Amino acid sequence: MITDIAEEWTVRSSSQPFQGKVTGVRTDEVLMPDGSYARRDYQTHPGSVAVLALDQQQRVLLVRQYRHPVRQRLWELPAGLLDVPGENPLHAAQRELYEEAHCKAGEWRVLVDFYTSPGGTDEALRLFLATDLAEAEGERYEAGGEELEIETARVPLDELVALVLAGELHNPTLVTGTLALHAALTGPGPDALRPADSPWPARPFTAG
Repeated sequence: MITDIAEEWTVRSSSQPFQGKVTGVRTDEVLMPDGSYARRDYQTHPGSVAVLALDQQQRVLLVRQYRHPVRQRLWELPAGLLDVPGENPLHAAQRELYEEAHCKAGEWRVLVDFYTSPGGTDEALRLFLATDLAEAEGERYEAGGEELEIETARVPLDELVALVLAGELHNPTLVTGTLALHAALTGPGPDALRPADSPWPARPFTAG
């Protein structure tokens, strides 16, 4: 059976030389199969959620913001951190859709779960498919920092697939979500996707 499995190699020593506001760096001395030990430095991360919001015209809701490490303004999906340990990822995703795009959705499903860069960080991300979109009630969220310059757009899914394959879009969550949704829609359909409250072993949470 083709499936990822949990496994943990012996760690001789572990330290955390840096801890920032959200993420940190951990250094582990890991026992290799040949009996030697190797140093592994990686970013520690609380986890993330993202939302692929699809409207009735089969357009995907995008946001664009500046990302300093790569010195680019990237088109992305609404996304955010799991700020509270054990936080329900669906609630976090609903919050991000409201804050970044002032939208709500009537239907939610899990599109895909993945590790963003498992060779360098323990960040796990749950990506939701949100449909039955509508504008949120009340006042817009008051953004700050780089979020002050967030732009939004709605792009047809077929156009997004072409842009991804042409190398015009680079955010990994957007690339993953675009191709995953295309596969779902041309295959078993969105009703075959997992329910929004499906278990997530990488970031356990309390449903409800």
